[in-house]
Order: sequence, then structure tokens, then C-alpha cells
Amino acid sequence: MDEQSRILLKRREDGCFILSGTLTFKTVPVIWKQGLDLFSEAPSLLLDLSGVKRSDSAGVALLVEWMRFARSHNKPISYINMPTQMLAIVRASSLDAILPLARG
Repeated sequence: MDEQSRILLKRREDGCFILSGTLTFKTVPVIWKQGLDLFSEAPSLLLDLSGVKRSDSAGVALLVEWMRFARSHNKPISYINMPTQMLAIVRASSLDAILPLARG
């Protein structure tokens, strides 16, 4: 199974988006586009990251880009349940001050 088939973004009935799988330089371009398509209809964006198994810096860049999209479209956005490994990259990059992180 290749990495792209292991990444999934879906919307629950309550409107929360669930991101799961591995976020890498290979998988991010596809999921970025899928996210923009899904987010265009949502009035606000709550993304649960608890299903992210592994991420490199591309995964963090994805969150920054989705945040920019949300702000440019006047949609509130929050990230919940960020995995420890991903949070370490966010903190090392000093992005924890700008990313809308919330407790899940």
C-alpha cells in the first residue's frame, strides 16, 4: 500500500473533519487539494488530528496553508488532538504561537 492511499480526510456528521494517516511530502499535495474542496462548503473548520500516525514538516506546512485558506475565507479554524510528534515539529518551528491549536 502506498502512502497516498493511507491518508484520509473526512467530515463527520457533527461537522468536525478527521485527518488520519501519514503526512509527508508525497501525501500532502493530494490531501491539501481535497481539504480545500471539502472546506469550501463548511462555515467553520474543526480538524481532529488524532488519526495522524506520522508527519514531517510538510504536514505542518499543510496546517499553515489550511489556516491561511480559512482566514482568507473568513472561516474560524481550530486543530485538536495534535499528535506529540507533530506538536514537537510545530514547537521547534515556533508555529505554536500562530496555529489555532485547541484541546480536544
